[in-house]
Amino acid sequence: MLRDSATDSLHGAPAGFEHKAFVHTSDEDFVHRAVAYVRAGLEAGETIVAALPPERIAVLRDALGPVRDDVRFHDMTVAGGNPARLIPFWRAALEESPGPVRGLGEPAYPGWSAAALDEVQLHEELLDIAFARDKTFRLWCAYEASVGIDPTVTHFGAEALADKTFRTALDDVPDRAERWEFGPEELGQIRQWLAGHAAAHGVSRDRLEDLSLALHEVCTNSIRFGGGRGRLAVWIADGTLICDVRDRGRIDDLLVGRVLPPLDGLGGRGVWLANQLCDLVQLRSGDDFTQVRLHTRLR
Repeated sequence: MLRDSATDSLHGAPAGFEHKAFVHTSDEDFVHRAVAYVRAGLEAGETIVAALPPERIAVLRDALGPVRDDVRFHDMTVAGGNPARLIPFWRAALEESPGPVRGLGEPAYPGWSAAALDEVQLHEELLDIAFARDKTFRLWCAYEASVGIDPTVTHFGAEALADKTFRTALDDVPDRAERWEFGPEELGQIRQWLAGHAAAHGVSRDRLEDLSLALHEVCTNSIRFGGGRGRLAVWIADGTLICDVRDRGRIDDLLVGRVLPPLDGLGGRGVWLANQLCDLVQLRSGDDFTQVRLHTRLR
């Protein structure tokens, strides 16, 4: 469950997945809460995994002193630059640890786009679904007050909130966007056009290859599962190239793209791949639509 951790005990093995959050107003406030939480885990013999922005890693390492070397630190700007990669990150931490895991994360920070913050909020709602059966995992999520994330999701409301968010379409495509209707025969044309368009706006060759592959996978999903055709819109906003793909299919699994699908599965690998290749991926699906929005920073 996710709630303000200030009134909760730091000690004792969790009875089930324990998901809490706290808002901090300064480095001192963050350190006061985080150090007690980490030290309690070390005393209990738990594996401590901290995924934080670099500046927060620095202040926490200084505050911990010699025991800092017993904590596994990860740069959150790498591990969670796309929030959809965070559930796989924490899953890997669990699989690599022989015993209980105590996680500390800060998945949002000042300067993020509104779209990225929306995805962090959805990520928080999905955590209780993803780790509901993991009885040896507790996770505290820290948020700087200025970021504006609401960490008050309750255990009983997280799944309903996630479903509501997932089933609601993203904001409208702007009028300035360039649009395509596509089926199987247009996929090659789309890749060629995107290559020229992206290169003209400063997307590097490597990033262009990543985006082209991600877009191809998402468009192919639309053809396979969304009625044979789809709609693509492309535009630039705030230094980011955005590709929005929409079709008439429906996705039931709220964790699609956040759990590696089996090799013999019918779908899900395209969204998973897009999440690994793009700076941000937004996915929404309702009764008569699926929408995938890929974000690639220009420079």
